[in-house]
Amino acid sequence: MSDRLYYEDSARLEFDATVVAVTDVEGRPGVVLDGSAFYPTSGGQPFDTGWLEDVRVLEVIEDDAGRVVHVLDKPLEVGRRIHGRVDAERRLDHMQQHTGQHILSAALDRLSHARTVGFHLGADVSTVDLDVPLSHEALAAAEAEANRIVWEDRPVTIRTVSEAEAAALPLRKEPERTGALRLIEVEGYDLSACGGTHVTRTGSVGLIATLSGERLRGGTRVEFVCGGRALRYLRLYRDAVAGCIRSVSVAPADLPAAVARLQAEAKEQAKLIRSLQERLAAYEATALAASADLLSDGTRLLVRVVPAADPGVLKAMASAVCAQPGFRVALFSSSTPRLALVARSKDVQADASAALRALFAKFGGKGGGRPDLAQGGGLEAPEEVLLTRAREVLTQ
Repeated sequence: MSDRLYYEDSARLEFDATVVAVTDVEGRPGVVLDGSAFYPTSGGQPFDTGWLEDVRVLEVIEDDAGRVVHVLDKPLEVGRRIHGRVDAERRLDHMQQHTGQHILSAALDRLSHARTVGFHLGADVSTVDLDVPLSHEALAAAEAEANRIVWEDRPVTIRTVSEAEAAALPLRKEPERTGALRLIEVEGYDLSACGGTHVTRTGSVGLIATLSGERLRGGTRVEFVCGGRALRYLRLYRDAVAGCIRSVSVAPADLPAAVARLQAEAKEQAKLIRSLQERLAAYEATALAASADLLSDGTRLLVRVVPAADPGVLKAMASAVCAQPGFRVALFSSSTPRLALVARSKDVQADASAALRALFAKFGGKGGGRPDLAQGGGLEAPEEVLLTRAREVLTQ
C-alpha cells in the first residue's frame, strides 16, 4: 500500500512521488503513486482534488485492493516522477467540517447523551445523525458548547495506537475497525478513531453553525456548517433578511411575525378572489348557455375554451349551466396544459366521467369524478382538435 501522507500531516498540500501503476476508472485514466497527500472518498468525507504536474486530479478513490487511485483528466505513464499539489481551499474546507463534526458530536454526547451514528460531509452542508430525538433548545446548547471549544483554540493531535491500547482509552465511539487505529484528539474534550483530515487547532474551525434538526428514524438529523461555509451562509441569510426587511419595513426581530401576517392576509385575499371569480362565472354561464348548440335529441351541447385558470371557476360555470335541464358541457382552460371539466344536467343520460377518461386517453392528463360531473388537468392539445374530440365523446 502506498504511503498516505495525509495520515500524519493533514496540512501537507505538496509532495513528490512516482507513478507505480495506471488503471481505468469508468473510461477515465487513473494512476497509483508510491505516496500521496490526496485524500480518497472515505468515512463520510469527500475526496481531494488538485494537480499532478499540469494534469488535473478529478477524483480520488480507494479501489478493491486498497490502493489510492487518482482519476485524471489525461493519462500519465508508469515510472514518471511527478509533483503533486492538493487544492488548498477544498482541503481546508474539509478539515474545518470534519474537525467541527468531532467537536459538535462530542458536545451533543456530553450535554444530551446523543450519540452520533452517522456523518456525511456534503458539498454545501454536512449532517450528523443522532440516535435520540433532540429539542431545539438542546441543539442550541450543544452549538454554544461546541463553539466554546473552537474559540479556546485547543490543540488537535493525531496518533496511531494498537487495538489493545485503544481498548484502554476513553474513545467517544466504539471503533468499527480492528487493528491499529488512527486517533484524533481534541485536547481535554474528544478522542475518536478517524481516518479523515483535520486542522491542528480548534480555532481553525472558525465557527460551528447548526442549520436545522429534524426527526429521522427515531433520532435526529442535524445539518451544520463550519468555517468558510458558515461565513457564506451568514452572508446568504443576511442578504435574504435584509431584502425582506426592506420589503415589509419592520425590524429584524419582527420579521417572522410580519411574514406570518402577510401569509394570513394573502390567504384571505385568495379566498375572496376565488369567491368573486365563482360568482362572476355564474353570470358568464348565462351567456355561455345561450350559445350552446341544439342537438337532434333536444339537448344542448356546450363545448368551449374559456379564459379561466382555476378549476373552481370552471366548476362554477359548468354547474350554473347544468342547473338548467338538457345540457351536456365540456369546458377547458385557455392555458396549457389545459384544465378540463365535463358535466351534464340531471335529466340528460350521459357519463361525464367516461367522457373525461376518453379525452385523457387521447390528450394525456389525469382526474376523475362522477357521472354528472368530472374534472382534471394536464391535457395537451391544440384548441380545435380538443374541441372536436370533446363534441364526439359527449354525443356518442
